[in-house]
Amino acid sequence: MSEKKNEQNATFEEALAELQKLVEQLESGKLPLSETLSVYERAIALSSRCTKLLEDAEQKITLLSGGDDEVPFDLSPEEK
Repeated sequence: MSEKKNEQNATFEEALAELQKLVEQLESGKLPLSETLSVYERAIALSSRCTKLLEDAEQKITLLSGGDDEVPFDLSPEEK
């Protein structure tokens, strides 16, 4: 439960730093399956937190820039 609380209070930078570490662990391929699933679940939660914080920042920028419908940047994922 404390991880969930920490995740909800994490700044963007904190969440991103932890997410990067988790991705490195997952990419190493050295974790047992049960731990891989746990790390993956945590990574998804942190990714959601980062996305929410970015969306909130985008909304604030829109409001501060006069509420124009045009957003100064695009947060949509790049197509590969």
